[in-house]
Amino acid sequence: MESQPQSKISGKELVEAWSQTLPGILNATDSVKVTGDPRNPRTVQIHIDTAGHTGYSFDFSCSYMDDREVKVDFRKGRKEGEAILDGSAPVNHLLDDYIRHIHECAQALQEDTHQ
Repeated sequence: MESQPQSKISGKELVEAWSQTLPGILNATDSVKVTGDPRNPRTVQIHIDTAGHTGYSFDFSCSYMDDREVKVDFRKGRKEGEAILDGSAPVNHLLDDYIRHIHECAQALQEDTHQ
């Protein structure tokens, strides 16, 4: 059985680092909330309220596969509280952009997370 790689920082420190770094990578008018995952200290949950697109919000899960690589999963999207059901080009563009920003944040934090 493979063991989970050990992190250089604790789950609480990981959430704090992401909470401090990710807002500087997103658009200045976006808002973001980063929380931990009680089941996995190497995962952060990310909630983004999108600027300029009234009522859009997105939830992602970002898990460290090792101390350098992250896996980003889109969990759900909403517009004005209703689930986003279509995969329209504008929504897909927003998702791609936010996933790219999340990967950029992971890169920026490598000094903290890399053993």
